[in-house]
Amino acid sequence: MNTRAILQAFLAALGLAVGGAALAQAWPAKAVRIIVPFGAGGGTDIQARLLGKNFHDSMGQSFVVENRAGAGGIIGAEIAVRAPADGYTILFTTASLAVNVTLYGSRVKFDPLKDLAPVSWISSTPLVLVAHPSVPVKNVKELVALARKTGAMNAGSNGAGTTSHLSVEMLTQATGIKVAHIPYKGGGPSMIGLISGEIDFLFSTGPVAMPQIKSGKVRGLAVTTAKKSSAFPEFPTMGSFFPGFESDNWYAMFLPAGTPKEIVGKLNSEIAKALKAADIRDFMAREALDPVASTPEELHANFKREIDRYAKVIRAGNIKVD
Repeated sequence: MNTRAILQAFLAALGLAVGGAALAQAWPAKAVRIIVPFGAGGGTDIQARLLGKNFHDSMGQSFVVENRAGAGGIIGAEIAVRAPADGYTILFTTASLAVNVTLYGSRVKFDPLKDLAPVSWISSTPLVLVAHPSVPVKNVKELVALARKTGAMNAGSNGAGTTSHLSVEMLTQATGIKVAHIPYKGGGPSMIGLISGEIDFLFSTGPVAMPQIKSGKVRGLAVTTAKKSSAFPEFPTMGSFFPGFESDNWYAMFLPAGTPKEIVGKLNSEIAKALKAADIRDFMAREALDPVASTPEELHANFKREIDRYAKVIRAGNIKVD
């Protein structure tokens, strides 16, 4: 390559670098929408609004939450996938997206690994294995032994195909026990079912489980996160009994694929800063959430692992949704 060609290549690279920096500096120049693929008032929605307020305070533009619920979060995700890749549509979703890729099969009209640009993991909360106080067990081993002995235990979940349901499947697949699965329409109803004695045990979301454990209405046995939870430090992990057992409710932000990497990087930096804000950390502590900041690459790798993990459970259990 001659000197002129080298100079031209250098100037072109410099132009791209300057252009990318200018693009990131200019973004956002107008309101940004945050698609939450679930209804208003839930944990996903509240986190999105807290983050949106923090982004507004930091960057001076409005971040408006749009609740686009349906099909376990697929409808909202499809809206984000089809949006222009200009940084003005953010998807704030949960572990359900990793489940739904396999659970809904051909009904998912996009490939989340290719059609979404990962930005950052936001937070994580464990599922907590809880039992009714009348069930004569004090730990996971005793629960499994009792289920094996009686063959007549009822396991509730937050709904067919939820991480709560898949955690029950993980337990039965790891131990060979047989239980009757009773799905409810959400975390609140399933907890009511447990407290009333309709079911014997349940993998409940952290925020729902915490007050009931403290009040003594249910007995906590273990958490499903890979590491012990800061919200439930007294409980062992399921993985300590059954290696590889992991199932948490995580939250993350994505942009449409093709969004300039400079915008992805700027949003990633703003997320890391927001997760240190007092109001967000206070909320997460109350709701049994652990704040997590990651690189886009770390989120992508985790997302792929989650898809593969749940796919194995779904296929082994022949789980289907209507």
